[in-house]
Amino acid sequence: MSNAIEIEAKALVSAEEYKKLAKAFRGYPRYVQTNHYIDTEDRYLAQEGIALRIREKGQAYELTLKTPLSEGLLEKNATITYTQFAELRDFGEFPKTDITRFLIQLDIDVTKLKILTSLTTERIDVDFKGGLLSLDRNTYSGKTDYEIEFEYNSLIGAKKIMKDLFDENGIEVHFSEQTKVHRAMAAIGK
Repeated sequence: MSNAIEIEAKALVSAEEYKKLAKAFRGYPRYVQTNHYIDTEDRYLAQEGIALRIREKGQAYELTLKTPLSEGLLEKNATITYTQFAELRDFGEFPKTDITRFLIQLDIDVTKLKILTSLTTERIDVDFKGGLLSLDRNTYSGKTDYEIEFEYNSLIGAKKIMKDLFDENGIEVHFSEQTKVHRAMAAIGK
């Protein structure tokens, strides 16, 4: 299991604004990934500020747990197999990893966890000014939205660099605290 601290600024943009930025960074590769969001039926994890997902990228599957810190999120990752993913999806069998042990230590009943919804992202990643800029086109529950993320070593720095980028491209920045998991879960109305 790997651990990381994720600090990023995020902004939702219009389709036109997304296209403008994507054009500015044309030539960078695009790829597709799907996040399968996990919680209990009564959204216990969300109530505790915890996000849990399996990211499917090509033939690779990664289980990720995110818990809040004073600045950013503590992110725990574990690689799982397609079989482990399918067993959760089809039979409710949660993968046995270090994340499982961590959840049990938090008194979370892993037998009640299941995939509630999925969100597919077409992403462009750019190494940019010492951080990672991601341009995302997200689809989930019949909806499409566009989000720009900038991962950096501080939130203040991330917001400044992102604001400068938006200003250079004539885009008004509206920072968002709403995560992909929140938008995807809200769309299914549970």
